Amino acid sequence: MTLKRTATLAFAITTIFWAALVQAQGLPTVPPESVGMSAQRLSHISEAFRQQIDQGNLPGVVVMVARKGRLVYSDAVGFQNKETGKPLSKDAIFRIYSMTKPLVSVAAMMLVEDGKMQLNDPVSKFLPAMKNMQVSVAKVDAEFARVAFTLIPTEREMTVQDLLRHTSGLAYANLTQNTPVKEAYAKGGIGDDPRGLTPAQEIETFSKSPLVHQPGTVWEYSLSTDMLGRVVEAASGKRLSDFLDERLFRPLGMNDTGFFVAKDKLGRLAEALPVDTSSGKPNKLYDVAAVPNNDSGGAGGVSTASDYLRFAQMMANGGQLDGKRYLSRTTVELMTSDHLGARIQAQSPMTPGEILLSTPGYTFGLGFAVRQAAGVAGVSGSAGEFMWGGYAGTYFWVDPKEQLVAVYMTAAPSPIRAYYRKLFKQLVYSAITD
Repeated sequence: MTLKRTATLAFAITTIFWAALVQAQGLPTVPPESVGMSAQRLSHISEAFRQQIDQGNLPGVVVMVARKGRLVYSDAVGFQNKETGKPLSKDAIFRIYSMTKPLVSVAAMMLVEDGKMQLNDPVSKFLPAMKNMQVSVAKVDAEFARVAFTLIPTEREMTVQDLLRHTSGLAYANLTQNTPVKEAYAKGGIGDDPRGLTPAQEIETFSKSPLVHQPGTVWEYSLSTDMLGRVVEAASGKRLSDFLDERLFRPLGMNDTGFFVAKDKLGRLAEALPVDTSSGKPNKLYDVAAVPNNDSGGAGGVSTASDYLRFAQMMANGGQLDGKRYLSRTTVELMTSDHLGARIQAQSPMTPGEILLSTPGYTFGLGFAVRQAAGVAGVSGSAGEFMWGGYAGTYFWVDPKEQLVAVYMTAAPSPIRAYYRKLFKQLVYSAITD
């Protein structure tokens, strides 16, 4: 073989290798230094999480970091299944739980852009059963030293915007202390796993359950996005999973994202440790091996790190990726702005940042927590960054100022999951050199 042919063959092999790598990881790969990041400092991410895994605190993690639209760091550390000893791979599939919410929020805004609905539309326009709701109000009975609840009419109907920003008056049964709401959810079958009901049954239960707050008055993390999924279905005339597949997942190349894991992909599903070391309690995650009765817009999704990185990069690019536009720049800006304001935040017992990262400093937009300033929050970041996470520990954020996107995937529903999210975030920002 001549030297020229050898060089040509080597070039072809290298080209194929890098093309395969780019396709597998979802974004073009470049050396970190070419976009102002330190490879040596980024390596601290894997070192830090390997230590946590060795201590038995986490099963495994997949991390991906992109800057200026280029993948600069990715790694899979630990186990896909600790009990069997199977190592974790970068293409592992994770239960993303509440990281489904941003996906469904984008679906809703696509319908807004289509002219199928408006943010101020009442939910009852699409789900008539939700028209005449009541609010369960707590009152202290001084004579008997107890809290009593009474039902009063809503002052206004909940809107699509309320669902997107969690000001609808809906709740999570395991988070609210409102007894009538908890009892109504339990009676209707809305428990820890909302996927058990059909969409019609879910809507019926919601319509017969009181709200915990007057719509538009208090931010309370809730089943709002599950109802938003039902609104998307009513407005589009399609099942939520089908609408997302047609408009977002397939066009964006999110080939492993959906609401269940197909049989031929179950071998890539990441599993939790049998017992969480910080709480001592058994870990129990959703069964995602079969099509659910309903597509839970709030918690039912599965995805990979590379799939979700493409979604996050699309949002970082103002709604477009690889020459295809999914949302307008103005819609992305609207979604990542403050939609609570001082009045609602003052009435809210807990802020979005405290739920996600155990720190204040964040408001909420339409489907995302949004950082308000460079300070206040106890972790590095920039004003305008937006993010969310999931029950099993997953997390992502987009920092438009730094042109930074990062995804952290794990199967660890630990009570201290905010610690690991902040650890990842801090190590990424520490690697920025310009």
